[in-house]
Parts: sequence; structure tokens; C-alpha cells
Amino acid sequence: MKQVEDADILEKFSDSKTRNEAFNLLLKKYQQKIYWHIRRLVIDHDDADDLVQETFIKVWNNLEKFRSDSQLYTWIYRIATNESITFLNKQKQRNNTPLDEVSGELEQSLVASSYFNGDKLQLKLQKAILSLPEKQRLIFNMKYFDDLKYEEIAEITGTSVGALKASFHIAVKKIETFMLNEDITF
Repeated sequence: MKQVEDADILEKFSDSKTRNEAFNLLLKKYQQKIYWHIRRLVIDHDDADDLVQETFIKVWNNLEKFRSDSQLYTWIYRIATNESITFLNKQKQRNNTPLDEVSGELEQSLVASSYFNGDKLQLKLQKAILSLPEKQRLIFNMKYFDDLKYEEIAEITGTSVGALKASFHIAVKKIETFMLNEDITF
């Protein structure tokens, strides 16, 4: 099946007769990528599902206002990222929990999740990623898992490319240290 172009989706969305078809094409193209982006941030499958729905509701409500001064998927990633960060901040505030403890709760959720089917090494990598500060974790996930270019991440996060490269490098070093020093038995 041929991948539909963003310009075609936007053109179809601008016509009320083909708006639903356009949104279905957009969902087919981006829903799985957005799910995994959010899931790596919030860990829990059910929370990720809810946030994907919230993200695409915002996309639906605001797609007419999309100005095409950025790429469509970076715009959607920005919405998904903001929804995830807002969710994590609410979780932190609701429980009056410091961020490092929220990471601990996310780690517990990961270990207990029936949706996680990785081996011990993958679990260790996820724990290492969860040990990163929020911004480094976000940047690492976008670069490593989503394979986004620094310019795209800069557009999504509003951070300079130089700062992103530094954050990614520091995140990689922290993960390497974690992987070398952490016992792999659970």
C-alpha cells in the first residue's frame, strides 16, 4: 500500500465531504508512531491509549488551523509530547510526588505491566531511560526510538539543536553508566 502524503491528507481535510476520510488516513499513518512515543514517556498502556485519544482529539479540533510552517508529524508529535508532559506533571502534583519518585512509580508500572514483553536486558534499558531527567528522557526517546533528526526534535521541543545534541550525549552516557553498574537480576 502506497503511503499517503501529508499534503493529500490536508487537502482532503479542508473539504467537508472528505474530512472524515482524511482523518482516517492521518490516523493510519501516525497513530501507532504516536502511541509508542507516548507509551515510552508514560509507560502504562492504558494511560498511553487515553493520551493518544486526547492527542488526536486536539489534532481533529485544530487541523484546520494548521499553518504548514512545520511538518504535520512534528506538529502532531508536539501535541503528543505536551499531552504526555502535562499528564506526568498532573500525576506528580496529584500525588505530591517529586519527579524522581514518579520515575520510580513508572518503573514499577513497567515491571508489573502485562503489556511489557521484553527480556531482562530490555527491561534494564527501560529502567535506565526512566532514571533520566524528563527532558533528557524525551530527547533520548525521540532520537533513539523515533529516529527523528535533531532539527525535527528542535521544532517539537522548542530547544536549540546544540542543546539537544548535548542532552542526547549526556543521556547516552548516563544510560551506559546505568547499564554497566546495575545488576541485571530481578
